[in-house]
Amino acid sequence: MRIAVAADSTDGVAAMLVDELGRRGHEVLVHGALAAGDRADWAWSAEAAARDVAAGRAEQAVVCCWTGTGASIAANKVAGVRAALCGDAYTATGARRWNDANVLALSLRTVSEPTLVEILDAWFAGAPSSDPEDAANVAHTADI
Repeated sequence: MRIAVAADSTDGVAAMLVDELGRRGHEVLVHGALAAGDRADWAWSAEAAARDVAAGRAEQAVVCCWTGTGASIAANKVAGVRAALCGDAYTATGARRWNDANVLALSLRTVSEPTLVEILDAWFAGAPSSDPEDAANVAHTADI
């Protein structure tokens, strides 16, 4: 799977994230502090990764900043993106199941290396719910 990754710094799990995705066999498109010459600010880097998803250049994205909040907000401004800030595996599972999230947002401050692995395991094992109510909620978010 092709995954866009953005971070506003190389602190925390940013570098490990790229390595871990590659180890799992994903093709990684990097943005922000992870790409030489890119603007590293969270709003610009998260937007770039989210636009990769919206344009079909990537199937999913992972966006990171110190808290994960700003990157999540910026990514969610791009039409067709459903970014979820996840600090644990349970939240990542729910984001994929109930929200059909296509962008994972992470905090570089609070996510440890073992927690990152757990979150990624849950994220990639997850799939959208087939429940009509869940699908209706996801469809409604596109209409908002």
